[in-house]
Amino acid sequence: MAEAEGVLLVCATPIGNLGDVTLRVLDALRTADVIEAEDTRVTRKLLARYDIHTPLEAYHEHNRTARTPELVARIERGERIALVSDAGTPGVSDPGEYLVDACLEAGMRVEVLPGASAILTALVASGLPSDAFYFGGFLARKAGERARALEKLAALEATLVFYESPGRTAATLASLAEAFPGRRAALARELTKLHEEVARAEVGELARHFAGRELKGEVVLLIGPPEVPEQMTLDEDAVRERVRALEAKGSTRRDAVREVALEMKLPRNDVYRVSLGE
Repeated sequence: MAEAEGVLLVCATPIGNLGDVTLRVLDALRTADVIEAEDTRVTRKLLARYDIHTPLEAYHEHNRTARTPELVARIERGERIALVSDAGTPGVSDPGEYLVDACLEAGMRVEVLPGASAILTALVASGLPSDAFYFGGFLARKAGERARALEKLAALEATLVFYESPGRTAATLASLAEAFPGRRAALARELTKLHEEVARAEVGELARHFAGRELKGEVVLLIGPPEVPEQMTLDEDAVRERVRALEAKGSTRRDAVREVALEMKLPRNDVYRVSLGE
């Protein structure tokens, strides 16, 4: 009889509404030898809802150093271990990433079972551009470190997505308003739950609105990409005339092209091409 192959089953669980769990995840939780949970109290509610009685153990930030090698060894011996976080997909801003990495390094089989995602749910609900987005996890607690991290993202042409705890949301929103003035933004909390809220506004307005509010539930903050000014229509005759006028006044071709590109909000290469009569 062949020895059973061990596997780490990375199981995405609901971010709020327990009805959002997939049939595949429920099957994995029922058939696993053990379930490793970030918070066993949270996971017990899901297991009770679906009458699942698989043994439950804790795997979290404070015990991962000791437990990771133990779990890798158990998988190597053939155990099927299901990994869950409090909500969403393990490995995204939670200690599950360390167990996944350790299993892969050891050559163990890892299966990721997809499901609900607070990042994607909030992104779509925000109405902000979703063709490109950056997930920054939880920002630094200290204002100075937070500001430096945000400064590096100022020119990124993508919607920025961050997790935040309710108690730090007001301070983080203030930092976002300072770093990205005028940008469209959204705050999503209690996603898929009874009191779900998605607020959309200019980031400064959003910061003022939530400055004095006491929030509950995990929060997702989103900042739209920088606005790109609309380019003016390329009027080739006007471009050539303006370049020649500047050259007549003593400007070099290079300086004239640069100035016309700025004046007419056109790509410099296009202005240069037109100035050559191409």
